[in-house]
Amino acid sequence: MELGQHPDQRVGVFVDTQNLYHSARDYYERNVNFESLLRFAVGGRRLVRATAYVVEKEGDTSAWPFIYKLSTIGYRVRRMYLTVKEVGEGGKPIYEGNWDMGIAADMVRLMPHLDVVVLGSGDGDFVEILEVLMERGIRVEVIAFRETTAQKLIDAVDRFVHLPDIPNAFMEPKNTER
Repeated sequence: MELGQHPDQRVGVFVDTQNLYHSARDYYERNVNFESLLRFAVGGRRLVRATAYVVEKEGDTSAWPFIYKLSTIGYRVRRMYLTVKEVGEGGKPIYEGNWDMGIAADMVRLMPHLDVVVLGSGDGDFVEILEVLMERGIRVEVIAFRETTAQKLIDAVDRFVHLPDIPNAFMEPKNTER
């Protein structure tokens, strides 16, 4: 166990899958191993709840295997459909799907039952809610990609872990040779 961790701590894990997916794809051309992330986040402590937040296009079933996998490895999955934010050039829709407020609300709901919050996102918009949690004595840890994590988030939390530094951080690439 790391400094500041002990087995009696009650842990809540909140993972913004889109945030981590895009960072892994754009910087490492890999997929995050969300099972390894969860195991590392809990780190021998008592898991109260792990929630993975997913955004999907209505009518698109391609995310279903991913959602099923998340649920089988221990995450409660919260889903949201993309909505059309605006119509861009040539009539192409620009979609929006953002779980930030939902993640913050879930943290507040679980606050009385947690000693530690682990956030899987590098989004600096979480700084304010994380500071509120810390003011109430909750330890805050972030697991995300250094390349896409807001410096103000890193500075605000008790512990920041660069996701590629955790064991088995990425899924094994699929072998396309036959």
